[in-house]
Amino acid sequence: MMARSGTRNPAWVRALLSQWWVAPLMRVALVSAYLIGGVNKALHFDSAIAEQAHFGLHPPALWAGLAIVVEIGGSLCVVLRRFTWIGAGGLGMLTVVAMLVANDFWNQSGTARFIAFNSFFEHLGLIAALVLATMLGDAQPASGDSRA
Repeated sequence: MMARSGTRNPAWVRALLSQWWVAPLMRVALVSAYLIGGVNKALHFDSAIAEQAHFGLHPPALWAGLAIVVEIGGSLCVVLRRFTWIGAGGLGMLTVVAMLVANDFWNQSGTARFIAFNSFFEHLGLIAALVLATMLGDAQPASGDSRA
């Protein structure tokens, strides 16, 4: 997609975003909640099982194990820029399940509905960011070091 005249970022923004450390740092930041969550679940597997059971996912041990694999594996795919599409896709699908199970604002009322409503759309934004990370990964130039 070509940028239209007048839609480019200011030079100082382009200069900042072109720094070698920005893209890797943003990939880590994007998946940080998943990576930390996956490691925490792995270290406290009984609690991870209880969490899945709490949200009605059965068998809870299977769902906990899947969450750990997707959270850690998908995060590493995004951070290392290897199979970004499958890593981000897995994280996105996990997030869809979380949105529907844990943020079911349509079944709640009062303050609980308010909190779940906000969280639902925050998760939707995170899915959009994962899609954008995949799209930007495809947009990298073929020459030079495209791993940044």
